[in-house]
Order: sequence, then structure tokens, then C-alpha cells
Amino acid sequence: MNRLLNLGREPRDDFFAAREAGLAAAGGARRECGVNESSAARPEMKTKPAVSVAEWKAIVAEFQRPSRGRASWQLVNTLGGYALLWALMYWSLTVSAWLTAGLAILAGGFLVRIFIIFHDCGHGSFLKSRVANDVAGFVCGMLTFTPYHHWRWEHALHHASSGDLDRRGVGDIWTMTVREYLAAPRWRRVAYRLSRNPGVLFLLAPAPLFLIRERFPSPKANARERNSVWWMNLAVAAMVGAMVWMFGWQAYLLIQITISLVGGALGVWMFYVQHQFDDVYWERGEEWNYTAAALQGSSFYRLPKVLQWFSGNIGFHHIHHLSPRIPNYNLERCHNSHPIFTEVKPLTFLRSLKSINLHLWDEQARRLVSFGDLRGRPQPSS
Repeated sequence: MNRLLNLGREPRDDFFAAREAGLAAAGGARRECGVNESSAARPEMKTKPAVSVAEWKAIVAEFQRPSRGRASWQLVNTLGGYALLWALMYWSLTVSAWLTAGLAILAGGFLVRIFIIFHDCGHGSFLKSRVANDVAGFVCGMLTFTPYHHWRWEHALHHASSGDLDRRGVGDIWTMTVREYLAAPRWRRVAYRLSRNPGVLFLLAPAPLFLIRERFPSPKANARERNSVWWMNLAVAAMVGAMVWMFGWQAYLLIQITISLVGGALGVWMFYVQHQFDDVYWERGEEWNYTAAALQGSSFYRLPKVLQWFSGNIGFHHIHHLSPRIPNYNLERCHNSHPIFTEVKPLTFLRSLKSINLHLWDEQARRLVSFGDLRGRPQPSS
């Protein structure tokens, strides 16, 4: 199925450490498939980064400073709003199923916003204090059923390898190249098509991903990350037990599963369009460039203000991947601060819907293509 949602650092010593860890953990999807695609046969990269690392680091530095006031207000209006909606959903069960469903959509939006706070805490960007980030991150992780330290480790690998074809497979959407797909056995092609089906990807997969998959650590995780899964499982069990005691098991499951389905679908959609869109950047090995991967391989998803609020400004994903140390409440200000950011082509909501039909990376054309584009292409010989 799909391999999703996960944290990192900007290009300093800790970033390059994560990059090396990513090499070992990801294992290289290309090597898994046994495909040998010569980089010499591919055209040159379309665009080069307009600024050096030193230049953009100087630009973003002022936006990396956390604000206790802004962070505290986000915690209050997000956690408070989520708690209020939960109570209203419980009350609405005796009034109207349609009212409950409408409230579930709002609560799902708040759950996405909680996840963004969790995400920022993992980056160490939300608050100044590491302890405060860890505490807030653990609480938000409990509400989103996601183990804090384990997810932070996996997400670091995502940031260290995003846009690198040789290091796919950790914290990302399963993406095959055209050649890999055509060379794959039938069962693998069927599995890949299922994983790319919108019904599976956005409706069926999210709930099992968060409610079941996150209950088990990766075999490649170290002791701290593995233990964080078990501690989170205990915390989740205690939270669920308390909620069942207060509301009853039927009401709790009905409300929580509905919220998780809505929030999971919204969250996976947001993650999907952040790296799966027209003109996205992918490169191999030594040709991969951190700055280009951030500004060209991560979308600037321009949303209406209300959706931007619910998604915690994560639509400014090109800024986030350039410098994960910028908290979500500073992303828009950073984007507006310099032409190298504002000149990034925005991905509108309507245009983002077309991304559903992008399935494979074509290394020759340097773009994502649909399954339909493969009609008439011969299968490569073994």
C-alpha cells in the first residue's frame, strides 16, 4: 500500500546526518526493482536553484524564531476548538445524524490542525524549549494516535530524501518510475494501481494508517523510537478508556472513528499534493539538490484563508522544506519576504485536483504521467 506521512532539519550537520540515515533506511526503491536507468540518457535538469544555501539561510533566519504568544494561542484555539466540537458531536447524536456528520467535518479539520502542531513540535520549531515541544508534541500525538519520537525520526528521513529517486520509500507516497512499473511483475503493478486509487488512498488507507499501522515500530528504529511507540500506545489506551467511561463505548467509537476518517482523508490529501503535482522535481543521487528539491519539489498550495487556517499554513510547503525550523505561524510571512519565494508557481485548489491522475514519474520527460499515458509503450526486456 502507500507509505506516508513523516520530519527533519535544514542543511546543517544534523541534516546531512539524517541524509545518510535516509540512504540506509530507504534502501533505494530503484535497487529494489532491479532497474538500471542511466542518468546519461536523461536530459539536463530544467532549472537550477536561483540562490545559494548561504543566501537563503540568511533570508529565512528571522522567521525561525518561535513565538510563545502565537504558539500558545494556537494551542488554545486548536485544542479548545477540538474539545468543543467533540462535546457538540456527542450532544448531536440525540438530535440529527446529519448534524453529527457536519460537525465531524469541522472536527476533522481541527484534527489536521492538531497534527500540524504535532509536526512542528517534532521539528523543534513550535516552541523555544525542547521540553515544551516534546510535551506538546506528545499530547498532540496522543490525539492523532501517532507516536511522537518514532514519527519524528521517520519524518526526518522524508526531509532528507524528498525528491531523490534513489531514496524513496520512507515517509512518502509510493511513487514508481515508468520503467520500474513496466518492468514489474503483474502483482506489483496491481498493488501499485490499488495504492494510487483515490478511494483507497484517501478513504480506505488513512484510518488504518493512523489507528493500526502507527501502533507498531519500524524494525529499523532504534530503542528510543521503538519505546516511544509503546509509551504512546499506553497513553492512547488510557485516553480511550477515559473517553469510553465518560461517553460510552458506542458513542465514543462512532464519534472518534468518524473524525479520524475525515481528518485522515484531509491529511493524506494535503500530504499527497505537497509532492505530487505537475512540474514537480525529482533527481537521482549526486544530481539531487536540497534547495531545488524544496522550492521545486514541494508545492506552494494556495488555499482559501479558512482552509489555510485549518491546515496550519502547511500549504507553504516549499518554505517548510527549505527550512523546517520555521514554525507554521511564520511560513506565510517568510513566503512574502523575498521574490525567490513569491515567484514559485502556486498550486490552486482546482489545479490540485488534476494531481489525482498523476501516477508515475517519467524520467525521460521529467514529469509525472498517468497510467493512460502508457498505452502503446512496449514492456522493457529483462
